[in-house]
Order: sequence, then C-alpha cells, then structure tokens
Amino acid sequence: MTPDQPATATVTGQATVAAGVRRTPAVDLFLLAAHGIPATVDYARAAEAAGFGGVWLAEHHFISYGRCPSATTLAGYLLGATSRLAVGTAAATLSTRHPVALAEEAILLDAASGGRFRLGVARGGPWVDLEVFGTGLRRYRHGFAESLDLLRRWLSGAATVDADGEFFSFRPVPVVPRPAGHVPVWVAATSPPTVALAASRGLPLLLGVQDDDAAKAVTLARYAEVAAAHGHDPTTVPHASVHLVGLADDRAAAQRRLRRELPPWLATTREYVRIDGSPPAHRDLDAYVEHLLRVHPVGSAVECADRLAASAATTGVHRLLLMVEGAGAGATADLVAALGTDVLPRITATEHRAAAELPAALTRG
Repeated sequence: MTPDQPATATVTGQATVAAGVRRTPAVDLFLLAAHGIPATVDYARAAEAAGFGGVWLAEHHFISYGRCPSATTLAGYLLGATSRLAVGTAAATLSTRHPVALAEEAILLDAASGGRFRLGVARGGPWVDLEVFGTGLRRYRHGFAESLDLLRRWLSGAATVDADGEFFSFRPVPVVPRPAGHVPVWVAATSPPTVALAASRGLPLLLGVQDDDAAKAVTLARYAEVAAAHGHDPTTVPHASVHLVGLADDRAAAQRRLRRELPPWLATTREYVRIDGSPPAHRDLDAYVEHLLRVHPVGSAVECADRLAASAATTGVHRLLLMVEGAGAGATADLVAALGTDVLPRITATEHRAAAELPAALTRG
C-alpha cells in the first residue's frame, strides 16, 4: 500500500465516524508471509491458540517483502489447518486476476470452511506483475470498478451472470457453485478515488499501516459522505485498519527492537519493478520507521491496549489488524502469544473507556 495525500483531521470529520464508537473492535492478525510460508502457517495456528478471531493475508508478486503470491491459496490451507479462525485476504490483487475466477475461489473457500473466509481486494500497483500476467496498465488504471462490479455480481447469488463491458464481455453463464450465503468483500484503499468507489457501493475499507488515526478518520468521514449520498448507512459498514504492533516491558525496549528489525524488511519494498521502467519512489526508511513508531501501538501491554482502543474510538473502525512480523523471525510467534495473553483481555475495557472520553476530547479540539 502507498500513502494517501496528507490529510489533517477536523473535529467535524472525526465526530462523523465516531458516532458509533461504543463497540468493542474485533482484533485479528495481518500477515505478509515475510518470514516464509511455513512460519506464516505457524503464526496463524498460534493466533487461533492465543484467542484471535482471524488472520488476514497480504498478496505480493516478485518481491521478498511479502512472500505469498496467492492469498486465496494460502487462505485455503489455513482454513483447513484451523477449526475456528476466520481467514481473509488483505488483499487479493484484482488487477492481475480475472474477477470471475477470484469469485469462484471465494465461494469455494467460504463453503468449505463453513463461512470462515473473508475476501479483501485491491487495485494493486503499476508493477511488472501487470506485464507478467498479461492484464496490462490500462486495466490497472481504468478497469478496477468494472472488475469489482463483476466480482460482486458473481458473489450475489444470481443463477447466471453475463458481462458487456470494456474489459470483460461474455454470454450468460451459470454460477456453479452458487454462494451459500453472503460472501463479504472489503476494498483496500489508499487514494480518494478508490475510497469513493467503495463508498458508492457500500463496501468496507481495508486501511493501511502508513496513515495515523487522524488521517484514517478523515478518510472515513469522506467515505461516509459518499456512502450516504448513494443510500448506504456508513455507521454499519465494518471497516478494518492495519496497525503495526511492538510489545515489550516498556516503550523504549519495544522501539529498539523495531528500529533494528524494520529497516531491512521495509528496504525490500525497493524490489518493486514499475511496468513503465521508471524507478520506484525510495522513501527515507529511518524517517518512515520513526513515523510508524509514533502512530502505532508500541510499548507495554497496557500502552498497546490503550492505543488500540483509542484508534478504534477515534476512527470508528470495527476491526483492527495487527502487523506483527516486524518483531523478527525469531520473535513473532512469541509476540502473538503475548498479545493474546496480555493485550486482548485489556482491549474491551480500555476501548469503552476511550469511547466515553472521546466526545470531550473532540470538543476541546
């Protein structure tokens, strides 16, 4: 995910999305397979044992930042390897997939798991992936809405689906198998046009790790305006938000570990190859790490629980996705277990306290 344009939260914008904050957020893991596939399987099993409700899998091609090229394939394995855990994609890259094929996979996973699958999709980036898979830059730039709508029609429960668009055109064909129920779809959004597209269809957002709570609140306030204009109730939409987490006895110790582990991992994002041959943007990694440490839950168990609850209260998101692999290959499984023991039990009470205090804080604005 790449950052949105900088945004400054206003009291009005925050209050718009905070109107329904008196809910306890669901807390899941966000896994990029940074330490390889076997480790990712171990982390998912550890998440179920620790009491997490779900894990969400990122999808990347041709770079070592994330080593899962098919989030749906890995999701299928994890659904079979667990008994209670929900597994989502955050996100399957729609610009390099045929939406009907992806919808068929989603229906299979949903049916085989008894409804434990969650589908998140993304536009992706202007990378060489578009060349390799033959979908091209034009579909990336102009075909996301058509792809998303075709995907949703296939998941709608209709008996047949046809297409007559710019990028997809085919005669009516039977939907086999048809979905047993509602297959939820989330949209990863890092730009205003994608936010508006999801809002116009009432689809929940997957918000990335790069923005702070204030910027996410502005994004969701913008979403709420567009959704309401299209007849959707934005207060019922279950948005999800990714948060880097670092846990130690105190904040300084947690920061030291992340300052050691994050830069070499984040440096692998420089492996992206743009389809037009131009060099990708190279951010200042040290400055970006310091930004992440400022805006995310890093510190003791109490500090992390407080920060997560405050994030849910400020933004109004229903689901928090914890990015844990920044702890390093040797420490991530232990971090997952510790979060389950020391942080998850604290979030309910902390979130309600933060929600109760938020209106006064907004008034002080």
